[in-house]
Amino acid sequence: MTRKIVAAALLALAAVFAIPAVANAAGYTGDGPGTVVVEAGEAVVLTFSDLPPSTPSTATADDAVTLSVLKAETASKPTNASGVVSYTAMATEPGTYTITVTAGQAVATATLTVAPGDAATGTGGLPSTGYDFPVVLLWGGVGAVILGGALVAVLTTVRRSRASA
Repeated sequence: MTRKIVAAALLALAAVFAIPAVANAAGYTGDGPGTVVVEAGEAVVLTFSDLPPSTPSTATADDAVTLSVLKAETASKPTNASGVVSYTAMATEPGTYTITVTAGQAVATATLTVAPGDAATGTGGLPSTGYDFPVVLLWGGVGAVILGGALVAVLTTVRRSRASA
C-alpha cells in the first residue's frame, strides 16, 4: 500500500515539474509589424499582435529609441482582449533598431530603421530648414522702416530750420 502511495506521489511530483517545461518549450511568438522606415525624429506607432490577451507586456529597445513619451529603454502596457498592444517609438539618430515586446511567454519583434533627413521619403536633396516667410512682406517691412527713417530726418531738418529762423 505504501508503495502505491509513494509511486503516486512521485508520479505527481514528476508531472508538476514536467508539464511547465513542455509548456515553455512551445515557443510562443507574437506578430510584429516587421521593418518600419521613418525619418530621424519622426514618431511611429508599432502594433504587435498574437500576444496573450489581457496580459502585461514590456517593450525593450536600444537607448537611442524613445518608447511612448519617455526616453526609456523599456515601457510597459497591458495587451487588449484581442492580444494586441501598440507602442510609439521615435529615434533621432539614423540607424537600425530592434524593438522587442514580451507578454507572458510570447515574444514579438519589430525593426525600426531611421533614415537621415529626407532619405526615408526618397525625395533627395537638402531638407527644408527655417521658415518660409513671404518675400513681399519682408520687402514691405524694409520699405516701411526706410520711410520711417526718412520721415524722422525730414522732420528733424524742418524743426532745426524753424528754430534758427
